[in-house]
Amino acid sequence: MSADRRQSDALGTLEQLSLHDLQEQWRRHFKCSSPRHASSRFLMLAIAYAVQERTSPALPPSARRELMAIAKGQTPPSSSASLAIKPGTRLLREWHGATHEIVVTDRGFVWRGHTFRSLTAVAHAITGAKWNGPRFFGLSKRRNAP
Repeated sequence: MSADRRQSDALGTLEQLSLHDLQEQWRRHFKCSSPRHASSRFLMLAIAYAVQERTSPALPPSARRELMAIAKGQTPPSSSASLAIKPGTRLLREWHGATHEIVVTDRGFVWRGHTFRSLTAVAHAITGAKWNGPRFFGLSKRRNAP
C-alpha cells in the first residue's frame, strides 16, 4: 500500500471517531492532553494536519528560510517576494534587434497588449525559452560561481 493511500485511509477514519477517541489520537500525535474545550472538528483537523505533516515530503531549505523570514515579519530573501516593482514602471529589453517594452500594472505585466502574471512568463513569450524573468530584464544580479 502506498504512503498516499495509507495517509488517505488514516484521514478518512478520523471523521468516524468519537470525541474520546479523537482525544486519544491527540495524545498519540502531540504527546500531551488535548485542549480542554476543543471540539471534535478542531481535534480532527489538527490531527489530520499532524498526519499530513509527518507523511508528506519535507520543504526544501529555501522554502523553510522564506517561511521563517515571513514568521519573523521580515522580507523573504527569495526572488518574487523581494522583487517589488511599482505599477506604472516600464521595463525595456532589447532581444535579437527588437526593443520590447513591458508595463507593470497592479494585475501583472503587459507586453504587446497581453497581460502576464510574471516576468518569467513575459521572458518566455519573447524568447521562446525558459528564462528567469527578473534576470532577463536585468532586475537581479547573477550569482558569482564559487
